[in-house]
Amino acid sequence: MIELSDVKKSFGAKTVLNGVDLKVPRGTSMVIIGGSGTGKSVLLKCILGLVTPDAGQITVDGAPAATSGPGREAFLDRFGMLFQGGALFDSLPVWQNVAFRLQRGPRKLPKDEARARALDKLRRVGLDKSVADLFPAELSGGMQKRVGLARAIAAEPEIIFFDEPTTGLDPIMAGVINDLIREIVTEMGATAMTITHDMTSVRAIADRVAMLEGGVIRWTGPIAEMDRTPDPYVQQFIHGRAEGPIATVR
Repeated sequence: MIELSDVKKSFGAKTVLNGVDLKVPRGTSMVIIGGSGTGKSVLLKCILGLVTPDAGQITVDGAPAATSGPGREAFLDRFGMLFQGGALFDSLPVWQNVAFRLQRGPRKLPKDEARARALDKLRRVGLDKSVADLFPAELSGGMQKRVGLARAIAAEPEIIFFDEPTTGLDPIMAGVINDLIREIVTEMGATAMTITHDMTSVRAIADRVAMLEGGVIRWTGPIAEMDRTPDPYVQQFIHGRAEGPIATVR
């Protein structure tokens, strides 16, 4: 579904991606692991066309990623995104946050239909209609994350990106969000890419795992093989060891 071939990206003298090769099969939940500052978010932004790679090729469903031009809007319509910080609009009530995409563009839905769709997605993430007219500031961190998830799936995208989905949550709520992500991705048959350094999330939601370090994918494989791989980068990261090939000062 998504393929990256020799993708490179630098910012000035700082090389972030240095020849990334990665294949994400259709309907698979791929989790990208790696330390802070290793380029995980840049990788997602390159796929979406928010950042232009310096070299390499990115294809989605066999076609080059539409980074500009008349096909750009249709390309982005295929994606949903759960942002690390929630990224909810403070000035909009919850239901309008969830329905934000549904009320814009050529496929804009009538207000009543958009609200009904938003309420349905809120129910799917475990929130009832009583929160629909509240504002984000009136919600807990866990509830805000659920609203963000509802927004990510509101347009029923083919591909969903999750950027550090459990950051800032307590272990119980993080577990709830992980379970919701797993259930929703499976139900929708969506292709998912998640970036995280939370190994509990990795084990809960991944079908496949890829390790990004030094600007390249050091290892990739099924989640069942992650603990068994002898790769020193993977073993240092998943066990949180200070000693190993990964630099502890970035």
